Amino acid sequence: MASSRGLSLKQANAFLDFVNASPTPFHAVKSSRELLEASGFKEIKERDSWSSIVKPNGKYFLTRNASTIVAFAVGGQWRPGNPIGMVGAHTDSPCFRIKPVSKKTADGFLQVGVETYGGGLWHTWFDRDLSIAGRVMARGKDGVVKMKLVKIDKPILRIPTLAIHLDRQEKFEFNKETQLYPITGLVAAELNRQGKDGKSEEAKDEAEESSSYEPLAAATARHHPYIVDIIAENAGCTPDEIVDFEMLLYDTHKSCIGGLNDELIFSARLDNLDMSFCAVEGLTASLKSDSLSADPTIRLIALFDHEEIGSRTAQGADSNMLPAVLRRLSVVPEASESKNGSWEHVGAPDAYEQTLSRSFLVSADMAHSVHPNYPAKYEASHRPEMNKGTVIKVNANARYATNSPGIVLLQEAAKRAKPAASYACKAEKNGGVPLQLFVVRNDSSCGSTIGPMLSAALGARTIDVGNPQLSMHSCRETGGAYDIEHAVNLFESFFVHFGELETKILVD
Repeated sequence: MASSRGLSLKQANAFLDFVNASPTPFHAVKSSRELLEASGFKEIKERDSWSSIVKPNGKYFLTRNASTIVAFAVGGQWRPGNPIGMVGAHTDSPCFRIKPVSKKTADGFLQVGVETYGGGLWHTWFDRDLSIAGRVMARGKDGVVKMKLVKIDKPILRIPTLAIHLDRQEKFEFNKETQLYPITGLVAAELNRQGKDGKSEEAKDEAEESSSYEPLAAATARHHPYIVDIIAENAGCTPDEIVDFEMLLYDTHKSCIGGLNDELIFSARLDNLDMSFCAVEGLTASLKSDSLSADPTIRLIALFDHEEIGSRTAQGADSNMLPAVLRRLSVVPEASESKNGSWEHVGAPDAYEQTLSRSFLVSADMAHSVHPNYPAKYEASHRPEMNKGTVIKVNANARYATNSPGIVLLQEAAKRAKPAASYACKAEKNGGVPLQLFVVRNDSSCGSTIGPMLSAALGARTIDVGNPQLSMHSCRETGGAYDIEHAVNLFESFFVHFGELETKILVD
């Protein structure tokens, strides 16, 4: 590959904007819906009837729990029972979450109780400039409780390491319950602030005693009051209006382009906001031409929460969300079946089963790049490299859902993709984007994705792919700057050409 200096970083920089605005799954969904709305997608609700809303040539999205989002565009030649081309990813990443009762003090320090979420490399979170983001449930003057998103840009937390002089351990080991509490200030400074504000703990206690009964202690009693104040200010409400919140810790150091030739991305949450962004961009890019009007399929993306903890939640991939959406879409009527502007969901009783048997899911979750300091950890013939294209992940024990029909279909989509402007190689001359293959060593453990659980639940053909990265599950990860464009172009081609390819690659 030619030197990357001077080549286009448009998609990589767009991703940086996306990931920097998305420190939590709630923010990732907000960022995704903004991109979708800019491309003409309209919001619909699960609780509403879709029979008079969803139509051929329409573009729609829906959310669940504000942390999972599904978006789809209905082809102009759609028929009930036709196939649906899908790309699935996830919005969550390993992190720390503030405990329901987080107020702690020790040896003159203010501390915050946190809980680990997912399988993070927790030692990478030490000595970072941390802050908090998430959602607040606030009760307004009218008594209605509404959700508000919060992102505190100022570093207010830090997990300090112990000086080497006090513990010369060869391995950096720590207790996750007792030695991972972030500090957020000094007790003396907080008491001084309260004094300057004219507040006193005695007055607060009297106010709480005279207030109406609440089943749980107020947020200001369960958390440090100043943290609640900062959250309330960012949410545009008062501290006493906060009923509860879900706050995640994140590194305030922004994601950026790195490397001698601007060929790398240094970022938090590459796993899996990298693939979430590429899914959204691939879908919207596929709609910039008039290909949708002649498409007999539905183009769909699903970005799920809670993959890092097994997906078995109402908003996870192992829920009813995608099956329920597909069932409703399988009977969307074709354009000629609308009469006097009235649309009814019609079709054969087995239209849902027909749709599933013909559909295809690309499960998109980040892959492992070969690590130059640990080459022995990789199988000799399967060593993905950054900026060499999206990786197809294969596992004989079905930790990934990939099989040969899926590989054939994705290869055909890759051949038809427009070449990345940043990739100077044979693929650029002949068209298309490159792909790579990955198999884990027999003596190593293997992660998994949403692919196997969705393929089992749906019976739809599935393949597992992802862009290569280093330091997966670290507070800061590393990926290839040009693999963003590779994946976007791959997904765009998949959506545009799936209707044609689905009829040419037959197994049953």
